[in-house]
Amino acid sequence: MFIIFSIIGIINIYLLVLKFIFEKSPVINLNQNIPLAERMRPKSLDDYIGQEHLVGIDKPLRKAIKSGSLPSMLFWGPPGVGKTTLAQIIAETLDRPFYTLSAISSGVKDIREIISKARGTGMFSGGSAVLFIDEIHRFSKSQQDSLLGAVEKGTITLIGATTENPSFEVISALLSRCQTYVLEHHTKEDLEGLLNKALSEDITLKPLKIKIKETEALLRISGGDARKLLNILEIAVNALPIGEKEITNDFVLANVQQKIAMYDKNGEQHYDIASALIKSIRGSDPNGAVYWLARMIEGGEDPKFIARRLLISASEDVGNANPTALIMANSCFEAVSKIGWPESRIILSQCAIYLASSAKSNASYEAIGLAQSIIKNTGDLEVPLHLRNAPTKLMKDLGYGKDYAYSHTAEVNELHKQEFLPKELEGKVIYQPKNNQREQELKKYLNFVWKGKYDY
Repeated sequence: MFIIFSIIGIINIYLLVLKFIFEKSPVINLNQNIPLAERMRPKSLDDYIGQEHLVGIDKPLRKAIKSGSLPSMLFWGPPGVGKTTLAQIIAETLDRPFYTLSAISSGVKDIREIISKARGTGMFSGGSAVLFIDEIHRFSKSQQDSLLGAVEKGTITLIGATTENPSFEVISALLSRCQTYVLEHHTKEDLEGLLNKALSEDITLKPLKIKIKETEALLRISGGDARKLLNILEIAVNALPIGEKEITNDFVLANVQQKIAMYDKNGEQHYDIASALIKSIRGSDPNGAVYWLARMIEGGEDPKFIARRLLISASEDVGNANPTALIMANSCFEAVSKIGWPESRIILSQCAIYLASSAKSNASYEAIGLAQSIIKNTGDLEVPLHLRNAPTKLMKDLGYGKDYAYSHTAEVNELHKQEFLPKELEGKVIYQPKNNQREQELKKYLNFVWKGKYDY
């Protein structure tokens, strides 16, 4: 009995010591180990920053959430604009089970396990479970195929996030079963509001009473990525000398910039280096082109992302100055789709050097831009009667197709008498050939056909 009382006495003394320690010690902030970006993650649509065109009052996504009738969907947009957060808010708002996978580390087995869990919980919840897949464009065809049955039957509501155009990266069967929502870059006002919100509301930052004197450096380094912006703010705050309360551009550049990775394929550098590659091609510098290409390769960039940019450049920057460039770039895209690293680097290098060394013309790019601008300003002008299709007798009687001269049988020197634009735009020049050998040949032919009508 004496032993028992002795043990009880020791325990009581131990508890009194612990009480004294905790009463005299400062309060431990359990949030300190949670990143600022996670602490500031909004929990409702009203707290969500940006994407007003989707989640604003009476906007399509908010209305779908409010109705409770939620389709499977794809969120397409740049990094850090709130794709993951929006998916979590949707699941929370509708009180749905929420599962998440990353396409980088998950396979078909993981998908099947979650679908199985969703079947088991479906009968006890108010709707199908939400499965969020980050970077869904990295899933192979077979992995995407494994989602089809569950999406079609409503076992899961799929929300896929992608930084790439889903038309290229998501199989058509899955694409047709999903509503695609385009998320836009945050505005400067959105990001500055987020910084102020973090300083004034975060449990760790609020007591510090930090002020941001200048935001330019923070915004530039973050590249518009809200998550990255908050991470940078946290680094800056932690780097402040004791007693210092103000964050300036110079301080951020001196204390934060060197901590950011040289090439982040999901952040600002991803787009900056891609831009440098394309501008080197546009500037006809194969040395610059192959250097920036190598930077992307060494950074672990997806070869199809690079090939797609080359394909766009072949039309936008080379165009009809060398029509073979488009064929070359398309062959490059098809080749790298079949061949992985490291061999794809040779194919990409060949294509980039060819494009950089080609004559340049942006005439096609300018022409379609001008044509679209004209349409926005003039509206839907009527198709001239002689250009209309006339499949029925009634249409022929109404004059559809009348006076149309079939160009293959008409005399070449008579072609200029026919007009192919709406009456209101007669004689309007949209395509202007550039000063290169190929397009000068086109210009010569067009001058011959049109007899100066379009001032070629």
